[in-house]
Amino acid sequence: MSAISVGQAVVLGVVEGVTEFLPVSSTGHLKIAEGLMDIPVDDKSVVGFSAVIQVGAIAAVLVYFFKDIKRIVSAWFRGLTHREERYHHDYKFAWWVIAATVPIVLVGLAAKPLIDGPLASLWVVAGSLIVGSGVMWCADQMGRHKRGEDDTSFKDAMWVGCSQILALLFPGFSRSGATMSTALVLDLDRVAATRLSFFLGIPALTGAGIYELKDALGAGVGAAPLAVGTVVSFVVAYASIAWLLKFVAKHSFNAFVIYRVIIGVGLLGLLASGALNA
Repeated sequence: MSAISVGQAVVLGVVEGVTEFLPVSSTGHLKIAEGLMDIPVDDKSVVGFSAVIQVGAIAAVLVYFFKDIKRIVSAWFRGLTHREERYHHDYKFAWWVIAATVPIVLVGLAAKPLIDGPLASLWVVAGSLIVGSGVMWCADQMGRHKRGEDDTSFKDAMWVGCSQILALLFPGFSRSGATMSTALVLDLDRVAATRLSFFLGIPALTGAGIYELKDALGAGVGAAPLAVGTVVSFVVAYASIAWLLKFVAKHSFNAFVIYRVIIGVGLLGLLASGALNA
């Protein structure tokens, strides 16, 4: 019997799609939802399922930003054979995304036993939600929001790429929250910070999903729940991306900060009372 039913896969697909790119921690929300449905959050197949359905959300990014991605990838291929193309920002940006993905891959492989084990606890999720909200608030206040996407540099990409490690090690911190906060500290404006977070998430999350697929299928999750969860996350994530880009163009991240604190404190209360198993 599958560790996750099709009905549960629908719920988790919605949670993943809504939260993957919002700075509120999709991993944290997935673990909370799994806990509420009595799904073991540290089960190998469940961890794999969560990683695989992220591919649906990534597919939504690929579709939503197809023109931008096509332009960047085309510039990269042209630059491989034509020296003059290597001065183009898109060519450089493609290499920056590749380089900025290396740190999280290395740490992910080295720390996998911890990530799948002790760090998968809902206590970690609750603490990371609260601490991450403080980091996000400080970053939004400190940032001068004066630099656009065309002003990004290799240093920016590396700093933002490395910040993904925080979310990898501390589920609840939020990959989007960590990357956006780092970009804001580097004085990128909110839209540029959000778009950079999207682009850096493509290789990292796609790689994680492919890597975990064997564990999800081989350890107890059926193909049907995986397919349903992935499709649902794609549809919901597409709508979430469109909404987020419009929101950050006119608003600060304060609403996300407040929401994260409420969820984190509420989760601590549920865990402390025994209403939810860590």
